[in-house]
Amino acid sequence: MTDQIVQGGASTTRRLRPRRGRIDGQHPPRARGSKVRQWPGAVFIAPHMLMLGLFMLVPTVYAIYTSLFTSRLVGGTAFSGMANYATVLQSSEFWSGVIRVLVFGVIQVPVTIAIAFLFAAIFDAGIVRFSRFFRTVFFIPFAVPGVVASVMWSFLLLPGFGPYAQLARVLGFGDVNFFSSNLILPTIILIVIWEWTGYNMTILFTSLKSIPREVTEAAIMEGASLWRIIVQIKLPMVMPSIVMLAFLNTVGALQLFTEPSILSAFQPQAISFGFTPSLFVYNTAVGSGQYNLGAAAAVVLAVIIGLISVAGFAFRRRNGEFR
Repeated sequence: MTDQIVQGGASTTRRLRPRRGRIDGQHPPRARGSKVRQWPGAVFIAPHMLMLGLFMLVPTVYAIYTSLFTSRLVGGTAFSGMANYATVLQSSEFWSGVIRVLVFGVIQVPVTIAIAFLFAAIFDAGIVRFSRFFRTVFFIPFAVPGVVASVMWSFLLLPGFGPYAQLARVLGFGDVNFFSSNLILPTIILIVIWEWTGYNMTILFTSLKSIPREVTEAAIMEGASLWRIIVQIKLPMVMPSIVMLAFLNTVGALQLFTEPSILSAFQPQAISFGFTPSLFVYNTAVGSGQYNLGAAAAVVLAVIIGLISVAGFAFRRRNGEFR
């Protein structure tokens, strides 16, 4: 934009700068007004943050505080520093439980996600009639409480009288005790897979549905088979969801408690005192009355889960899921 100015009979041209922020005669918004108030969002998340503080942060701080003391029959409660942590870290039963849940997670997590992805891909492909009904059926086990599921499977797998024990006898395997020391871990893996496959399948099915139809149609026009479309096209596109589910299932495996605690009522000799870290914490604090030692074990378990959570978050961020 230019403007001619006449000075003493001579005209000069001066370039006029447009006023900053002035467009079509409208004034720019004020800087103070451009800041959107954030208090409505804070109001919405306040109940969640309150519950988080009351039922997670406060118990965590109290557990750390309690773990620094030791209660004695004579002398009352005395400050013991890191003595309880040293006892937990030197406990072979605690670490055997940690190793057991890691083995449990290495088997259960991949198998659960693989089965969930298989059925999610089948339902997404539309090759099954009444897929909505079958998806609901697959999701029902997740809606069943873990205690109810454990009791139900305890009767189904009951040695000698359960239907699966009778089926094993008919097939020539003899009297199979699914609650023996050798089979108790595979039995728990079976129960957890039955409980969580529907949840994982629902998440993966939703992820598959979010893939644009143009991608699948282009692959079909190129002559790709259904198996190739699922494995080479859709599987890589839902890999972030698979990684997220693997992380969540791993954290859940480390907190395994309900199933072994219920099964211990049927076969107490197969479920040891520290069969899982969570069971070790419960039996130490409630069963033995050593609340301070149980609090220390809970803090150690929380640190292990926290380290795995940080590692999982770093892995997902490295893959570009977070910025």
